Amino acid sequence: MTVPPEGLPLAAEFPDATREQWQLLVEGVLRKSGAQNVEGAQAEDALTTELQDGLRARPLYTADDTAADPGYPGFPPFVRGGRAQGSALTGWDVRQRHAHPDPRHTNEAVLADLENGVTSLWLVVGEGGVPVDSVADVLRGVYLDLAGVVLDAGADFAEAARKLLEVVEGTDAPASVAQVNLGADPLGLLARTGDDRDTERHLADTVDLAAAVRVHPNLRTVTVDALGYHDAGASPAEELGCSLATGVAYLRELTAAGLPVDEACGQLEFRYAATADQFLTIAKFRAARRLWARVAQVSGAAPEAAAQRQHAVTSDVMMTERDPWVNMLRTTVACLGAGVGGADAVSVLPFDSALGLPDAFSRRIARNTQAVLLEESHLAKVIDPAGGSWYVEQLTDELARAAWAWFQEIERAGGQRAALRSGLVGERIAATWARRSADLAHRREPVTGVSEFPNLGEQPVTREKAAARAGGGLPKVRRAEAFEALRGRSDEWLAATGARPTVFLAAIGPAAVHTARSSFAANLFQAGGLATVTGEGAGADELAAAFAASGASVACLCSGDKVYAEQAEAVATALKAAGARRVLLAGKPGEHGEAYHRAGVDGYVFAGCDAVAALTSTFDEIGAAR
Repeated sequence: MTVPPEGLPLAAEFPDATREQWQLLVEGVLRKSGAQNVEGAQAEDALTTELQDGLRARPLYTADDTAADPGYPGFPPFVRGGRAQGSALTGWDVRQRHAHPDPRHTNEAVLADLENGVTSLWLVVGEGGVPVDSVADVLRGVYLDLAGVVLDAGADFAEAARKLLEVVEGTDAPASVAQVNLGADPLGLLARTGDDRDTERHLADTVDLAAAVRVHPNLRTVTVDALGYHDAGASPAEELGCSLATGVAYLRELTAAGLPVDEACGQLEFRYAATADQFLTIAKFRAARRLWARVAQVSGAAPEAAAQRQHAVTSDVMMTERDPWVNMLRTTVACLGAGVGGADAVSVLPFDSALGLPDAFSRRIARNTQAVLLEESHLAKVIDPAGGSWYVEQLTDELARAAWAWFQEIERAGGQRAALRSGLVGERIAATWARRSADLAHRREPVTGVSEFPNLGEQPVTREKAAARAGGGLPKVRRAEAFEALRGRSDEWLAATGARPTVFLAAIGPAAVHTARSSFAANLFQAGGLATVTGEGAGADELAAAFAASGASVACLCSGDKVYAEQAEAVATALKAAGARRVLLAGKPGEHGEAYHRAGVDGYVFAGCDAVAALTSTFDEIGAAR
């Protein structure tokens, strides 16, 4: 074997391949899988994934897929990072959320976090958190020159801010070095509550606070919290567009009160959700910086003032109550996406956050997730490690354009406040969530441990319930809620009868033929809390006898299409005669659908069917037979 001379490309002896040659290979593979009419670009389209906001993830990207120049870290448009050094020197800010209403408990948890890797605190104060008067108690023992504090106080933000500033002034460290965000977000509060009566007063209080702390460079007043839009089901572009419109509204208020635009920009921190879709998360944080840099530029801000300060929070929407241990995996991927995307601060929600207040173990896992990524994976050592990826750069550009279009629509409607009051924002997000709910119901978007691969025998995890915060505006949604509602019905049934509702799987033919659909059906029914019992037999009479002995009232035929054509009608007839109230078939009806129906088949379950509807109707049928 000859070793290439130094500087000679290792691929120099290989001919360049073309996109058309690659597409031809894809065509061959697709035809073998049964696909028809997949020539040229159609073959590539067959492997393309549809994303929200009209975006598409193609299977192959090349240097021909160009996007806007992302620049360099620390320079406009800040796509590659708001700071020249990125997080390479100290890592990103590890920020832990605390909302326990007991000040003593929260203080103990705060100190434990700070002693074990957390670098800043996110305190929920007032409604849904610690009492406003207890801010000083919660922060007892915290060195504010070392650990930052961010408030989340809703309608109580002005009073909570005063309490925190009193703590800052009472420490030995000068206020100029304290890393504090007072967390004012009047429009975020309006989005969450739908109550606009006090918005003017809250905006005035925000301006007053900003004027009071402007002499301290490390004190910020405003959080542009986009979580409320994400938690209501908004797409990434809708989340970004709403945050831009909110940020612009705050810039107008602050500059109208006399703050220079550079100082006004410095008063804002943006909070976004990070999801388990790592590439979309990376692109979202990169796109957000580019978009805000453009807003700052046209507002007259100096280039150095246009870098967006970002706080990433792992998504509440993706968290599950069932099999909550899987949430650890989701938050790890989300944290990775946020870190690679260049977020300045990252909060990993504990795996049990959907169940209530986290315990010490779940908080430890949350902070250690970040420790592993920072200290063992060295994730922050490279600035913008996704930069230059043809896919990531293209996705960043496309997402930024979609978000800008939504932002412009909000501005044409009179700005974020007007768009919230008119229902424009709520209606748009509701329509987006309706489309996503359909994908979830059809399991086109799977939820591991809930809609796919559920564990009916899992031991429930219980936590102290968190205090509710005022609602009335945008709703809070979760991906798993429809399937978890069915699991809740199953739990009630179990408590009342001592056993879960059951579906009988009539496995027809040899195991090699029926196993694929038997496994599919068991997975589907268990996702709705329905236990399954499998009966195998050589003929219809044997399967009917097994059904009668099972105590079930619903049966599902499971086998291959060829066996169905030969035996499905006889088995369905026998099951009906044995007392089955409902007979389903795992698969599509195909050409024999009418014959199956006449024999007693009432419906079909298959990959891509509306699983929630099928499970609900099956549950109702079982309940009617009880």
